Amino acid sequence: MEKKDRFFQIVKQNEGLIFKVAMLYTYNPQDREDLYQEIVFQLWKSFDSFSEKSKLSTWMYRVAMNTAIYNLKSTKKQVNTVPLELVTMGHADVSDKLEEERLKLLYEHIQLLNLLEKGIILLFLEGKSHQEIAEIIGITTSNVGTKISRIKEKLKSTITKAN
Repeated sequence: MEKKDRFFQIVKQNEGLIFKVAMLYTYNPQDREDLYQEIVFQLWKSFDSFSEKSKLSTWMYRVAMNTAIYNLKSTKKQVNTVPLELVTMGHADVSDKLEEERLKLLYEHIQLLNLLEKGIILLFLEGKSHQEIAEIIGITTSNVGTKISRIKEKLKSTITKAN
């Protein structure tokens, strides 16, 4: 299979991953589309450097999140983000109203986290291992565990204070 065809196939199979990152770090549809395209462009530019030492999704998350964060910093745009529940709630099968309310409360408090913390918690909620998160974010596995613990404590504290 030709490189270009293989790349398009990979992007098509993983467009949900790219979309989630674009949704998390943008607010309006135009910025989301721009970021989505920039992520795909950066994936293409670095496609040859993917050495398959890690999972394809790990590499893609890393490129996507780095692109999103760099894009925000370089354009010095005010960070307007979409509520995380719009990114993840559509995939959750929540039949219990109480559970739905708890999730809504959790996602409201996740919005108060900084950009890196939101990225880490997104990956954690996606079921990524500490090792995968470490590879994506570029920190040690033990640091991931520490950050997740701190994020959980921060969320627990802010939710408790709100109630």
